[in-house]
Amino acid sequence: MTTSEDLLGRIEQNRSVAAALAWPGDFDIDRRDPVEDLVLPTGMPLRPIAGCGAGGTYFVCGEAGAVERPVLYADSEGQATLIGADLVEAVTLIVVLPTWRDLVKGFPIGELGSDLRADHPGFEADRDRLLQDLGLAPISEEEAAARLLAVAARTAPDYVPCVPDADHLPYELLFRDGA
Repeated sequence: MTTSEDLLGRIEQNRSVAAALAWPGDFDIDRRDPVEDLVLPTGMPLRPIAGCGAGGTYFVCGEAGAVERPVLYADSEGQATLIGADLVEAVTLIVVLPTWRDLVKGFPIGELGSDLRADHPGFEADRDRLLQDLGLAPISEEEAAARLLAVAARTAPDYVPCVPDADHLPYELLFRDGA
């Protein structure tokens, strides 16, 4: 098994870890039904692994055992982005920076989690415990954001999903011009 497959298995087998990813990270392994069936321009397979409360879906791209298996997030509004070079990087981002989607709106990194930390003073301890439970290395919010933006820049052209019929345009990039 690859590290990503092993990580997904650990999440699926541990309900408390799965619940900690579902909130505040909005990575819910019980929401695997995408709003639409999607394909990539390369024909690379997409495997839905989780969803969010707003109808978005997280997909692992590529065949099981492939060297490169990035994680794609496609929202219910027709936008998509790579969020990790693999599931390990994507889950690390979600744990460290659960409000990652707000980067699109231009919020500074330091402000992204301020409301979350104010409302939930134990967030940082919970985050650190979850990283440890998952066997993931801790990184700063700034590093998580930098990795996200770097992998998001690789989304086009090969990872821009579309509905497999002539009536639909490809999804738009969630992150444009670095944010």
